[in-house]
Amino acid sequence: MPRPRVRVLLVSVVLVGVAGCSGAYLEMGQERDTPSAGSTAGKSSAPAPSAVPALTPAQAQAALVTPADLGGNWGPTRGAAVWRDALLKAGTADRDCQRLLDVLYADEVLGPDARALVGLDDFDTEAQLRYQVTAAPRADVDRTLAWLRSLPQKCARFTATTVRAGVQNVQVLDYSLPPVGDDRQGLRVSLTGPVSEDTGEATVLTLDLAVVRVGDDAFAVSNGSLGNLPTDATLTAVQVGAQRLADVRRQARVLV
Repeated sequence: MPRPRVRVLLVSVVLVGVAGCSGAYLEMGQERDTPSAGSTAGKSSAPAPSAVPALTPAQAQAALVTPADLGGNWGPTRGAAVWRDALLKAGTADRDCQRLLDVLYADEVLGPDARALVGLDDFDTEAQLRYQVTAAPRADVDRTLAWLRSLPQKCARFTATTVRAGVQNVQVLDYSLPPVGDDRQGLRVSLTGPVSEDTGEATVLTLDLAVVRVGDDAFAVSNGSLGNLPTDATLTAVQVGAQRLADVRRQARVLV
């Protein structure tokens, strides 16, 4: 009896990666005869590489900056700076400007899910620096970077009302960062309050904010002070942090 002709439906698997995540999608092909034994058609291709795994808590901890990296008289934080509640807990009419104040107050520019974080104080200038490695997906980080880039135009100058320190005049400027990582954005935010009757001077808070993406990982730095802001600490944290994050990933690949 003649052997019946066999027809099969070929299915190809396409791996699509978006924002650090991957999913498998099935694309239906056309019906065709079963290939002969000598044909290369129909042979399975090599599997596509998987998405980059998230940093482990230990890896993220190893990527943090330390007081020794910043030099000077930096040390572990003694608690939240007094200006955080007094000046950053404020309200304004514009939605983007309000969002900026909110993320500065909560220290969550990259969202609430930090993989590791550290707070450091400069005991000479009373500045406070916070550094955190995020667990946010790459697409979320890229959206945050795009939003930060828009703020020097959207929120160049605005007023914000506080409960404890009156109306603040806020200025937002672009802040140039070292060319590290794959994408980055810095801001210089200043809040100037009313003139005090006791001192005849206005209170001025200066705060640097930086977000840097290194491959699929990212970190944020905020550095603020009511006095002289040690901007060299911001730049050092950005440079050292980017290199340390890249080193952690490199070591993880070597160990695989």
